[in-house]
Amino acid sequence: MASRIIYLDTHVLVWLYADPTLLSPPARQAVEESQLLCSPAAILELEYLFETRRINVRALTVLQYLAPRLELAQCDLPFSDVVRTALDENWTRDPFDRLITAQARLRNVAILSKDKYIQANYHQAFW
Repeated sequence: MASRIIYLDTHVLVWLYADPTLLSPPARQAVEESQLLCSPAAILELEYLFETRRINVRALTVLQYLAPRLELAQCDLPFSDVVRTALDENWTRDPFDRLITAQARLRNVAILSKDKYIQANYHQAFW
């Protein structure tokens, strides 16, 4: 089992499903070498992207594809703890980013994200 734990931001999940070459070389290496978690908020965001026709596949299809291939697990932190932490993530109005970042902050682990706002506001975010 990999020792480093990282959360995958929603767009990373989409790219891993659709075209992993969209990830930077360091991002691909991190995916190969780390224990991967996704936030339930990222799953909900995937479904939102499907419903708004920004992606053409449902959230559970993405998860069912990625989970066995990448040993991707869903975060199981208590939702009340995540929300309490997300209350302080006031650098964004995006509820998905707040929850995803809060989960990583609670575990004190990295987030793989190309999002510059996440990178600027969470010191363990990287691309």
